[in-house]
Amino acid sequence: MFEPYTKQNFSSPSVHQKFMLIQDVIQHLLNILEAKGFKPFVHFELEGVCELHAKQQRLDYQSINKKLAQLGIDGELKSEYWKNQWEFVSLFNGQSPLKEAQNLAKAMQLLPQIMCQYGASKVMMVPVAWGADKGRYVFGSGAIFSLDTRSVHIPNAIQMNVSVENQHGENLFAQQGLGEWIQYELLSNSYACCLLFLPEEDAFKRLTLRQDYGLDAELSSPVLLSGGHQGSIALYKEKGKHNQVMGLEPLFFATDNSVLHYTGDWRKTARVEHRIGATSKNYDPYLNMLFILINVLEGIGKWQTNKTLPNFVDKALPVSLYDQQHNQNESHQSAQQNLGALSLFKNDMWLVNKIDYYCEDMPNLSGINLGVKIKEMVLSKYQRSFIT
Repeated sequence: MFEPYTKQNFSSPSVHQKFMLIQDVIQHLLNILEAKGFKPFVHFELEGVCELHAKQQRLDYQSINKKLAQLGIDGELKSEYWKNQWEFVSLFNGQSPLKEAQNLAKAMQLLPQIMCQYGASKVMMVPVAWGADKGRYVFGSGAIFSLDTRSVHIPNAIQMNVSVENQHGENLFAQQGLGEWIQYELLSNSYACCLLFLPEEDAFKRLTLRQDYGLDAELSSPVLLSGGHQGSIALYKEKGKHNQVMGLEPLFFATDNSVLHYTGDWRKTARVEHRIGATSKNYDPYLNMLFILINVLEGIGKWQTNKTLPNFVDKALPVSLYDQQHNQNESHQSAQQNLGALSLFKNDMWLVNKIDYYCEDMPNLSGINLGVKIKEMVLSKYQRSFIT
């Protein structure tokens, strides 16, 4: 039988205990938000690629999605833009952020075998599918293909969409301030914590695909920390990533089923989208959900106290998991920029302090440096390579 966390067994927890602890912390954060009168919604999007059996034209998406529903996973698989690229998208079934993290964790575990039952010969959940498609756009077009058939390296993302409702079911991001504050918190805190959502070396190569391989016309993946409604951490209100009007829904149809008139309310779909995360087997949905919820709590606190929202200046992300060589004459700021994601996460105390602050009254766990323990869990799987 599973033994819960206590002060006595915390020093050497089992894998299952670690797994359950993060879920308990997430639920604790949700309880805090509920007590304050807020209900957060967080939805994942996961991209990947696959190879098909020789005689197979496409995946049997209908059968795959039926299987996902039978497994209690609130999500469905659909085709993406590039050849044999797919996307697992969250369904809006009112699930809690904890259930959403469970959905993604289960999907990442089971999708490869399910997809291989319905058309795939190989399924890849990787930050970059190297040479996965062919064909380049005519320079300056973005829609017309040229005769250039060089390979295209496809980036795969894990995105998180965040919104917050009040007790009346109203999306508070439609008001001025809360969405902006949560966007700012995520922009400010994603740099030192980027190890959580860029958890392997190819995740950083994904960020430089456009410049390193001349794929700027073909790809729109993020390259740095930036805000607004088109940045890597975007706030969508009236306009979306491509300046399209948000929240449109078909209202009147013609006899050929084409849409004659749309109606829409952007207030229902207003959200912050964290677009930097890379698909990886090392991506932990629970740790990333914990990170999001702490930023939501921080944003709410500053919004409620009417603090003045600072400006955020676009910031380059680290270029690697590992520290880069630098000379002794570089400034402290330059040296800091040469740190890899592992060192940044190891040196920073923001996440540790916030976990301890919000979880100080968790049953059986008070006074045991919970933040430090969770940080050690994150770093433990990199221990050998980090020491090297």
